[in-house]
Amino acid sequence: MNLFLYILTVLIWGTTWIAIKWQLGVVPPPVSIAWRFWLAAAVLFLLLRLTRRSVRVPRAAWRILAAQGVTLFCLNFLCFYYAEQVVPSGLVAVVFSTAPLLNAINGRLFMGRPLQGQAILGALLGLTGIACLFYQQMAGHAADHALWQGLAVAFAGTLCFSTGNLQSSRMQAMGLHPLVTNAWAMLIGAAVLSAGAWLAGLSFRPDTGPLYLGALLYLAVPGSVIGFTAYLTLVGRIGPERAAYCTVLFPIVALAASTVFEDYRWSALAVAGLVLVVAGNLVAFGLAGRLLAGRARQHGAAGARRPG
Repeated sequence: MNLFLYILTVLIWGTTWIAIKWQLGVVPPPVSIAWRFWLAAAVLFLLLRLTRRSVRVPRAAWRILAAQGVTLFCLNFLCFYYAEQVVPSGLVAVVFSTAPLLNAINGRLFMGRPLQGQAILGALLGLTGIACLFYQQMAGHAADHALWQGLAVAFAGTLCFSTGNLQSSRMQAMGLHPLVTNAWAMLIGAAVLSAGAWLAGLSFRPDTGPLYLGALLYLAVPGSVIGFTAYLTLVGRIGPERAAYCTVLFPIVALAASTVFEDYRWSALAVAGLVLVVAGNLVAFGLAGRLLAGRARQHGAAGARRPG
């Protein structure tokens, strides 16, 4: 089940970068994000009603829930939408790939979680692979000050994402299901975004073009309802450090989409980066040790069967 949730999160969130790019233009980012989470919250509350699951949240959880709504479903996306206006989406994905390390560090600082060596090593391998994948693109923009400002905003968004992860982990430890907490947190995030957009005098009129509306529906239902439920369920099952490692794979999916839609060209360095990312996955989940141990047992058994 964990593997299915992991793959589902990677496939969905790895393709949302393109959908976010398609929303940039006419509609201000806060309005686009607000529409996304109003729709996502409505779908979640409908699902909860159909499944007759209680939507009540204990009083002690509301402070945590509000923090998750503001960080994960408001500030996080504001940062990424604004970053993608000046930074190539691949580079934003690279910054977002630091989430496993941030989760490990923040979990240690704020929740007393022990640092998981294999998760950190796997994340470092994966990040090295990501750097290889995007080396040429990064080198081409090294002197662009707007780019570095955009990357700083993207890093702030990743910090908000990490903070929201920890809030979800705390609420799941209290026995609250991600479907319930996501519904309320998305509602809070949408309300905060709408209030800010109204105070700023922004128009709430959406773009009625098929590309924008298609991107909005994709981001609201698969990207938010399914993606966040799958991911935050993983956070509760295997911890925020290991769950966040799937963010290292997002750029791989984004590259596959770029190969189809944007004529991305693979190089030897990019292939080496892909190998490092796969190796990082094996290390982060302890699969490398298990594979090596399994092969050692097979060789040992084969040796025992040989006549002396």
